[in-house]
Amino acid sequence: MTKRLYVAIVGAIVVSALAGGCGRSSSGTDAGESTAAAAGKTAKDMVPEAVRAAGVLRVATSEGYPPMEMYKKGTQELTGVDPDLGAAIAAKLGLKFSITNAAFDGLIPGLQGGRWDVVMSSMSDTQERRAAVDFVDYFNAGGAIMVKKGNPDGVAKLDDLCGKTVVLAKGSSNLAIGEKQNEKCATKMTIMQSEDAPTGLLSIDSGRAVATIVDYPVAVMYAKDTGRYDVLPEQYEAGPWGIAVDKRNGALRDAVAKAMQELQADGGYAKVLDSYGVKANAVDGVLVNTQPWK
Repeated sequence: MTKRLYVAIVGAIVVSALAGGCGRSSSGTDAGESTAAAAGKTAKDMVPEAVRAAGVLRVATSEGYPPMEMYKKGTQELTGVDPDLGAAIAAKLGLKFSITNAAFDGLIPGLQGGRWDVVMSSMSDTQERRAAVDFVDYFNAGGAIMVKKGNPDGVAKLDDLCGKTVVLAKGSSNLAIGEKQNEKCATKMTIMQSEDAPTGLLSIDSGRAVATIVDYPVAVMYAKDTGRYDVLPEQYEAGPWGIAVDKRNGALRDAVAKAMQELQADGGYAKVLDSYGVKANAVDGVLVNTQPWK
């Protein structure tokens, strides 16, 4: 998503320094391959030996942002765009697929500590995060304002939130959008922080807050499923979300990029997105750190 800006990036860099050699992270010499070098290889050919030997792609996510990551109704089985696309990538890599639910602010430290191989959790590809990880981008979206059905407070744009109580998810880039806007407000907002989007919506239901900002595809799904909210059409700070790979593991990053290339070519990527109604949020081509993979 323009989701959940990782506010402890400095801590993640410290973890990186302390965790050298842990898990399956490779050394700084593991620069990966260019698209030219990878042209004659499959994604399966490009899997680093340590990951190939383990036989499994360990993915971490943070549940609570349907349609991106959520539990199947009545179960603890993770589903959504991220788990489904992760499984498709693992298949291209010739690996079994394992997915773990974890707190969002622990995803990058866990990645650097070797607890998992990649993170897929609607994570915005930002320059700050790129100090610690590389991203293979797979989705493009921004934050949208959500209000109570009927929009009783007449909110039309970010400026209209000045002087009002707004609830925003901790550590999110949507929180950053609200805080940035608040700097411009003559009459400041009261910003409440929730653990996640669903918890924030409860504050709107109870009248404690008049609005929130949620990643657009997620907002649309919540509004459709509940019938209790309106989603304003403008998207703020729209940008790519990426699959995070430890910066020391360029070979795995490029294997994942190659898997994305294969899934784009055979329609598997579009099929996953289309099954959740978010095909319009697809990225064009294979992007690493927002740039064409090369």
